[in-house]
Amino acid sequence: MSEQCPFSRRQLLRRCGTGFGTLGLGALLSEQDRFVADEAVAPLAPKRPHFEARAKHVVHLFMNGGPSHVDTFDPKPKLSEWHGKSLLTGNLRTERKTGAAMRSPFEFRRYGQSGIEVSDLFWQTALNHVDDIAVIRSMQAEVPNHESSLMLMNCGDGRLPRPSFGSWLTYGLGSDNQSLPGFIVMCPGGYPIVSTQNWRSAFLPGAFQGTYLDTQHTEVTKLLANIRNSKLSLHEQRRQLDFVRKLNEQHKSQRPEEAALEARIQSFELAFRMQTEAADVFDISKEPESVRLMYGSGTHGRQLLITRRLIERGVRFVQVWSGAGQPWDNHDNLEAQHKKLSADWDGPISAFMSDLKQRGLFDETLIQWGGEFGRTPVAELPALNGRDHNHYGFTCWLAGGGVRGGQVYGATDEFGFQAVENPVSVHDLHATMLRLLGFDHERLTYRYAGRDFRLTDVHGRVVNELIA
Repeated sequence: MSEQCPFSRRQLLRRCGTGFGTLGLGALLSEQDRFVADEAVAPLAPKRPHFEARAKHVVHLFMNGGPSHVDTFDPKPKLSEWHGKSLLTGNLRTERKTGAAMRSPFEFRRYGQSGIEVSDLFWQTALNHVDDIAVIRSMQAEVPNHESSLMLMNCGDGRLPRPSFGSWLTYGLGSDNQSLPGFIVMCPGGYPIVSTQNWRSAFLPGAFQGTYLDTQHTEVTKLLANIRNSKLSLHEQRRQLDFVRKLNEQHKSQRPEEAALEARIQSFELAFRMQTEAADVFDISKEPESVRLMYGSGTHGRQLLITRRLIERGVRFVQVWSGAGQPWDNHDNLEAQHKKLSADWDGPISAFMSDLKQRGLFDETLIQWGGEFGRTPVAELPALNGRDHNHYGFTCWLAGGGVRGGQVYGATDEFGFQAVENPVSVHDLHATMLRLLGFDHERLTYRYAGRDFRLTDVHGRVVNELIA
């Protein structure tokens, strides 16, 4: 009885018909092949960047929904003067119908030696850390809707499937802890808009995708589904996993183009390793009471305390979301909603930055704060107490990890509608952050579909003024 052929007739014809043309590439790709082989064995093993890095970790504080820059970090006194009056916006189109100018209901004050103006919404962060923050008041996105702008901020492209920033970083640097994911995403209450596309690895190997935690829960078994196996010991699970891996590897060898198979194998391995460490890192009851009080009892305080514990253990990228949907998307009742949201965030952010400084982690941790865009200086109809989306000009800030703090970079016009001085695109922001992490953004590439891809595509410039 003859042996069964290990591949189908279609696979045989494909290999015979197109295989000879690839023989000449063997020597040229030998170095790349060795890298891919090593990556398949230990994809998250620590790697060296292109040059000396200023930062080792990234913490992205994502205020999803679009916080209003003219109510937080970009004061516009002219809005008070023009409150209730019509503004000529030229070619600047809003997504919804808007009316007259709307002044900020919040007071701005100067803080620190730098004298940077920040509204009362983030007074604790400003009071304690403004001289370590670089406020970028000239950010620009591409379109005024959440889906595309979220994808742009996370993945560098608002339309096509691309790997996220966290995936690129773990691909380039690996992780210092092989028992935890290199890229962790925390969002309480469920997924944000466009859900897992925000932290996907796309065409990068599946090991580099983000691991999602629903941080409305406090118990480890609810934070991470199936983290415990009640029926098998670790030894028995290891034997079972080895057998399943062998089957998956055999299946994958016949289907090398199926990235999902590699993602599945790596997910099984990581899930097994996490059983030994996850319970400890997410248990904040082990922290001194004074530390827990400093962060506060709210969800965002708990998220940021977990973030610090993850950074201590070598996790490379942690993204912390405001919540499911788009909490900062305040088309009406902006004063009350922004006030509540900032109250939930301001104290914990200040505590987090202070904690990092006390533990010697601040200088190696790059912190990014912001949303996917800002909001208009004019009121939205019909309520006239909220603001529409604004991608022409908005604010984000960076701190830690080699950032030159205590400065304001760029500016919007006198009303805050569009960036007019030193505009910074999302590609520029990503290029600058990668530079702080030791990468030339033009050289951090991955070969896919016949071309080299990168986070910044064919765009991006490093904003050297933001680097200390």
